[in-house]
Amino acid sequence: MDQSKLDTKGATAVERIKTDLLIIGAGSGGLSIAAGAVQMGAKVVLLEGHKMGGDCLNFGCVPSKALIAAGKQAHAMKTGESYGVAPVMPTVDYAAAKDHVHRVIAAIEPHDSQERFEGLGVRVIREYGRFISKTEVQAGPYVITARRIVIATGSGPFVPPIPGIGETPYYTNETIFDLRERPEHLIVIGGGPIGMEMAQAHIRLGSRVTVIEAAKAMGKDDPELAAIVLDKLRAEGVEIVEGQGAEKVFGTEGSVSVGLADGRTIEGTHLLMAVGRKVNLDKLDLDTGGVAYDRAVKVGPDLKSVSNKRVYAVGDAAGGLQFTHVAGYHAGVVIRSAVLGLPAKQRTDHIPWATYTDPELAQVGLTEAEARNKYGARLDVVRAEFSGNDRAIAEGKTKGLVKVMVVKGRPVGASIVGPQAGELIQVWALAIANKLKMSAISNMVAPYPTLGEVNKRAAGAYFSPKLFENPTVKRVVGFVQRWLP
Repeated sequence: MDQSKLDTKGATAVERIKTDLLIIGAGSGGLSIAAGAVQMGAKVVLLEGHKMGGDCLNFGCVPSKALIAAGKQAHAMKTGESYGVAPVMPTVDYAAAKDHVHRVIAAIEPHDSQERFEGLGVRVIREYGRFISKTEVQAGPYVITARRIVIATGSGPFVPPIPGIGETPYYTNETIFDLRERPEHLIVIGGGPIGMEMAQAHIRLGSRVTVIEAAKAMGKDDPELAAIVLDKLRAEGVEIVEGQGAEKVFGTEGSVSVGLADGRTIEGTHLLMAVGRKVNLDKLDLDTGGVAYDRAVKVGPDLKSVSNKRVYAVGDAAGGLQFTHVAGYHAGVVIRSAVLGLPAKQRTDHIPWATYTDPELAQVGLTEAEARNKYGARLDVVRAEFSGNDRAIAEGKTKGLVKVMVVKGRPVGASIVGPQAGELIQVWALAIANKLKMSAISNMVAPYPTLGEVNKRAAGAYFSPKLFENPTVKRVVGFVQRWLP
């Protein structure tokens, strides 16, 4: 081998390692594969050049939900009047709220730590990896030859080339959680889940917030349900500017401005970029590894590279849905294939997701628009409002609904907006994953009073017309009643 390929910052490889499975990236997908594979008896090497736990633990799911929780506590203090609790204006210590965020990260960190995985038997190398052949990866002073290689590098914030962005201070999800001083006026560019979650958290913690979205805020969700979330955010004071892209940005620390396409200028103190994600592929030298890619690694349904069958990609690196739980699901597919040698393919129709605004918004399977486009007249859409749920009434959280798309008695999609939508969607994810019929949900007995009854009510709404509006049923019942003793 040409030794020049082994150079890393002037050093040459000093150790060669052979292993069954090499995993590049210690986020959700990589860690799940490493833990499963090593405990089944495979030799595993795990590379991580940044932080163990990846984006979700350090910059995404965990810190964002912790900050949302802090905002929820502040909001509760201002909104108790209808419950007989005098509202008070909370005194928010923004730095202390960030301390809460970092305590949450620290509490979860040991589960994802290098020490834990080394204890399981994984060889953990804290270096970035790059391909030097189709079967070899160099990581610092190591060259690893592996029977199977898994790319689990995740993604990072995408910052579009808006004029002025290079000279203007801004934050992303990777830096906002280290900010200790509360923004007086936070401008958020991007009206997707990250942008809207951070907007509501900050308005509740005392910031003024403006969201700028070039298209439609929460545009990937069911528009009827998204409108309920957006109305709530606007009612809390978030300014949402839709249909206006950012044409330029400029300013200095503590004073930033965004020029809109219509000529307006939004002035604030801090800027958060939340316009999307970019898969982390730059350091891998995929061409040398014979791994085809565009914005992500090109894989088949089995998650194998279409051009190098020794290589898998999972999570964001595989393209498709960018959620932590998708990476965890992909891990199971790879373990069955690469470790156990069994045929395994991914599917996406049963994957749920949620946006953790208040109210929450969750989805699994097809939206109403997607289902109508696919199934046409064969589709039934059933609904249940939270306003008819006794627990929601007791808690004063009646704004929301469950919408289920049904074809031949089976759900093909479900959309929920309302309290704990992320929890409630799991029933429909279970049903779709296992191809259950609506009768499985209607037969379920839910404890009273719980929000979960709203799912049972939605299932009942599918059967109600067949039972209560069917003249044949009425005739049969009349006959039975005449002849019963």
